[in-house]
Amino acid sequence: MKIEDEIKQPVFKDDYQKSYINLMYTAGWLGLRQAASFREYGVTGPQYNILRILRGQHPKPATVNLLIERMLDKTSNASRIVDKLEAKHLVTRTVCPNNRRAVDICITEAGLGLLQRIDQEGAIERTGLQNLSQEEATELNRLLDKIRD
Repeated sequence: MKIEDEIKQPVFKDDYQKSYINLMYTAGWLGLRQAASFREYGVTGPQYNILRILRGQHPKPATVNLLIERMLDKTSNASRIVDKLEAKHLVTRTVCPNNRRAVDICITEAGLGLLQRIDQEGAIERTGLQNLSQEEATELNRLLDKIRD
């Protein structure tokens, strides 16, 4: 559906304004779809993001600073997210033996299993991006990278 129909605004100042509004609307739309998809697994988008980062580090531990550096949403509170994941037994947190002020965070077997289940059941693919061809996805990535340059 066209952005004009979605937000009931038939006219925009120019194509740049329309692109900005379309991008912001679509980001929110994707976030809602992602949240609904992850709900059945008992995690939020930021929790899933932390689990993915930890899986990439596995079996090496990560620090909260590393998680913050790699998170998609820089406004999320990584420490609080780790607390919630630890309560769900998806991560462990131990004091670093070399630096007692640092904390090592590792994904558990349960966390790895949850990610594998999410991957196998295609939760990420249900975002609408599957409506794009390979070429369109490549072009979208190029354009999004260009916006951030």
